Amino acid sequence: MSLTVNLYYTGTNGNAKKFADEMESTGVADAIRAENGNLRYDYFIPMADSETVLLIDSWESQEALDAHHASPMMEQIATLREKYDLHMSVERFISSGDDDHDSNWVRK
Repeated sequence: MSLTVNLYYTGTNGNAKKFADEMESTGVADAIRAENGNLRYDYFIPMADSETVLLIDSWESQEALDAHHASPMMEQIATLREKYDLHMSVERFISSGDDDHDSNWVRK
């Protein structure tokens, strides 16, 4: 089982993108990618909303995500969220490990 959390960071005046840029440029995002159990940590900008950044954050297990949430890195992230006055919404997905059911629809 793995889990994926989609976090939508929304701000004004390009602050969500500035937040993501700073996460990348300071190495915080790379440090998270290097944590035990992290499978993916990538930012995207929705085509229809330039004031929002989507973070796709995937982990091997709930325990790995809990360890990340307990790390000192979370304080850095919270400080940056405050700096850019961002608001968040969250979607959570749990993988059953059965990924073949969509293979007929995926063009490779």
